[in-house]
Amino acid sequence: MTLRRVVVTGASSGIGAATVRLFRARGWEVVGVARRADRLEALAAETGADVFVADLTVQEDVDALAAHVASTGGASALVNNAGGAFGMGSVEDSDPAEWQRMFDINVLGVKRVVTALLPILRDGARELGHADILTVTSTAGFTPYEGGGGYNAAKFAVRALVGVLRLELAGEPIRVVEIAPGMVRTDEFALTRFGGDVEKAQAVYAGVEEPLVAEDVAETIVHALELPRHVNLDLVTVRPLAQAAQHKVVRAPLVPKG
Repeated sequence: MTLRRVVVTGASSGIGAATVRLFRARGWEVVGVARRADRLEALAAETGADVFVADLTVQEDVDALAAHVASTGGASALVNNAGGAFGMGSVEDSDPAEWQRMFDINVLGVKRVVTALLPILRDGARELGHADILTVTSTAGFTPYEGGGGYNAAKFAVRALVGVLRLELAGEPIRVVEIAPGMVRTDEFALTRFGGDVEKAQAVYAGVEEPLVAEDVAETIVHALELPRHVNLDLVTVRPLAQAAQHKVVRAPLVPKG
C-alpha cells in the first residue's frame, strides 16, 4: 500500500458521498461502502473511487467487505458514517422495531466494521506509521430531546463505543476520532426520519440561515485525518452558526446587535 486508502461507509448519499468526493480530490484512494449499488456505481464513475455494496447490519456482508479491502490494497483509515434516524415517537409510544433498526446500523454496524477491519488497519499502520478510525456520531448523543428517544439512545451508545475503543487502542499508533454534527441539511436524513413527509422534513430547516451541508462535515472529516499523526482530534462538535445548542436554533437572519 503506497497511497493513503480509506474506507467510507454510508457512501451512497449525503455526508458519506461528499466525504468520498473530497478524499478523492485530495489524492486518497477510497473504498465507498453502502447498500445501494446504483448510487455507488454513479459515485465510482464520477470520482474513480472503488466501491463495495454491503449491508452493515449483516455479518456476512461485513466479512465480505473486509476480504475485499484486504485483497485490493488494504487500508489505513476507516470512516464510520453509515447511520440514520427513524421516527419521532415518544419513549412510550414509539415502535421498538424502529429502535432496533437504529441500534443495528448506528451501533452494531460500527462494532461489526471496526472488528472486521482492525487487523487490516493495523497492517496499514505498520506500513504508513499510523492508522485512523473516525466515527460520525451526532450532537443527539450529548443532549436528549423529546421525540428522540431511540436515536438519542443509539447515538449515546456509539459515543460510548468510541470512547472505550480509544482506551483499548491506547499504545497503538491508531487515532480514534469522533465527529459530532449538529443540524446538517442533506437530501435524505430528515426525509427518512419522517417517513418521506417532505413538509415535515423541510420544516426542520425552515428559517435557518445556512444550516450545515454535507460538504461542511466532509471538510471536517478529511481535515482530521490529514493532520500530523501525533494530533488526535478526540471529539469535534460541528454546528451551523445559527444553532447555539441542540435546543436553541435561530430561525431568522443573523445580524449584529445595536
